[in-house]
Amino acid sequence: MEQQREQWSSKIGFILAAAGSAIGLGNIWKFPYIAGENGGAAFIFIYLICIAIIGLPVLIGEILIGRTTQLNPVGAFKKLSGSSFWSAIGGMGVIAGFAILSFYGVVAGWSMGYFVESVRGSFFDYTEVSGVGEHFNSLTANVFWGIGFLALFMFTTMIIVYAGVQKGIERGSKILMPVLFIILLILMFIGISLEGSSKGLSFLFEPDWGNVTGHSVLVALGHAFFTLSLGMGAMMTYGSYMSKKDNVPVAALQIVFLDTIIAIIAGVCIFTVVFATNQDPAAGPGLIFQTLPIVFTQMPGGYLFSILFFLLLTIAALTSAISLLEVVVAYFVDERGWNRHRAVIVFGSIIFLLGVPCALSYNVMSDVKLFGLNFFDLIDFIASNILLPLGGLFIAVFVGWVWGFDKVVVTLKEGAEKLFEKHAWLMPTWKIFLKYFAPILIFIVFLSSIGLLG
Repeated sequence: MEQQREQWSSKIGFILAAAGSAIGLGNIWKFPYIAGENGGAAFIFIYLICIAIIGLPVLIGEILIGRTTQLNPVGAFKKLSGSSFWSAIGGMGVIAGFAILSFYGVVAGWSMGYFVESVRGSFFDYTEVSGVGEHFNSLTANVFWGIGFLALFMFTTMIIVYAGVQKGIERGSKILMPVLFIILLILMFIGISLEGSSKGLSFLFEPDWGNVTGHSVLVALGHAFFTLSLGMGAMMTYGSYMSKKDNVPVAALQIVFLDTIIAIIAGVCIFTVVFATNQDPAAGPGLIFQTLPIVFTQMPGGYLFSILFFLLLTIAALTSAISLLEVVVAYFVDERGWNRHRAVIVFGSIIFLLGVPCALSYNVMSDVKLFGLNFFDLIDFIASNILLPLGGLFIAVFVGWVWGFDKVVVTLKEGAEKLFEKHAWLMPTWKIFLKYFAPILIFIVFLSSIGLLG
């Protein structure tokens, strides 16, 4: 089975697919609003430090586990440890991917729906943010709108994963990622050209340390971890399709660079137009679906801008969703002997069905609460606040303490011999960050995410 396992046809195919996994709604939607709430440039500076301390070291470790074993998260941990405990940790990643996609698909469906709304010019019926807010609420309250776009989004995701690693995921990433980047650049230049946009650039790139609090640092830590799709087995699964000749540290650095630069460019796109039209940069989660549509109505070329923006948001969501479904599919192909097509159809459909009550949480099931949370928020909390941080923590602990660092060093050097010969300090630095800094900081993220800290 191992010999027949698919692999990426090129290094750029892996980089674009993995970057696509990392670059999702978190970059285009979440990063700008948390930067806005935490003071802009100073927050970005702290975030970059957190990426270097947590994100990159753990990303290297997760990709390395996948490449070494050529297996899904469950099979990878089983092969390296022979322990049922570590196999269960791998299983936790598969469950996380399954759960996240069920509610992520709902928000991605909203992005798709907003793309249609932007084509229709619906936002130009309103002059106040409150009006767009009511429009958003009326759309999410519509059962057929929410479930319909969830179904369309999941169907699109399934088609790409169904086609396989090279013909589906890699080919799709080679098309979607350049398109995403081109749209971002167009939006950035349009934003910068607006009168008053310089205030947005100052907000992003001139640090104001007076706005930085302990909570800001916790948010930066958390986002540095979550933005790279760590802890859910996606990077491990993508790494399992790599060749032993591929350079893992360089690939990880390229993924981090693309993820970070796109988040910052997205920030430029959004804050230049927000400041140029005198809107609130700290509008929170409503920034994308409620504030920006009003911004589009107040700027030259706003109709085209709105279409491009929500197309961008949909593409970003799609590249991440592909990796989430692939985690589940790879498990059933590797461990259960299923063929890819059957696994995609069965589990893509099940994830859609689990997504239905998430979509209904904003209409007919809005009063159904468990632990004070609706179904959408409950699945989101369990996956994002518990499964992901624990998954990332255990990956750092496994590579740093359990696998055996002598074995890790040998494996990591495969494909990267010249890099470590030239820069002897890299290996001990990575080892320190992975063994000591990452587990402690991820544990802090975990405590913060479950509400015990910050």
